[in-house]
Amino acid sequence: MKICFATNNKKKIEEVKAALGPKYTLVSLEEIGCDEELPETGHTLDANAFQKARYVKEHFGVDCFADDTGLEVDALDGAPGVYSGRFSGEPRSDERNIQLLLEKMKGRSERKARFRTVIALILDGREYAFEGIAEGEILEEKVGTGGFGYDPVFRPVGFEKTFAELTLEEKNQISHRGKAVKSFIEFLSQRKF
Repeated sequence: MKICFATNNKKKIEEVKAALGPKYTLVSLEEIGCDEELPETGHTLDANAFQKARYVKEHFGVDCFADDTGLEVDALDGAPGVYSGRFSGEPRSDERNIQLLLEKMKGRSERKARFRTVIALILDGREYAFEGIAEGEILEEKVGTGGFGYDPVFRPVGFEKTFAELTLEEKNQISHRGKAVKSFIEFLSQRKF
């Protein structure tokens, strides 16, 4: 089955491809000829994910799914949340976002946080949503060089390593995106094509 993942983030595509396995052919925005920036003006992860998926379906006519992910930090009242990618402004920069987060967390003992991913799927004219959550904490400094985004400062519950220190396989087992993708794959596997 061929399905479009409405993103050009190569790391995200790599993570989802690894989780999907050979039964599905994942195509990126680039591969369907979409080179414009997808709209993300919603105030929730759900709204943004569906906005991107609907845009691709309307403009390119392909079944697709889109995701939106936010890092929700308890000490910051759930921020950066839906604004995680642009936390430090435009142009987007993982490095600046991490530095701003660490700055805002300086001296705080409450370090609990969670990553939350929502996947919006448009398939055969119907819409579906899948969610995954990974609980953890924000470290005081970056550790590890893998992953992307806030991975070097996020240590998941029950682990001594940050997301940036885990292998792709390890991360997919426990990550927010991995959990959302698992629900998504279970849904797809129950469908008859």
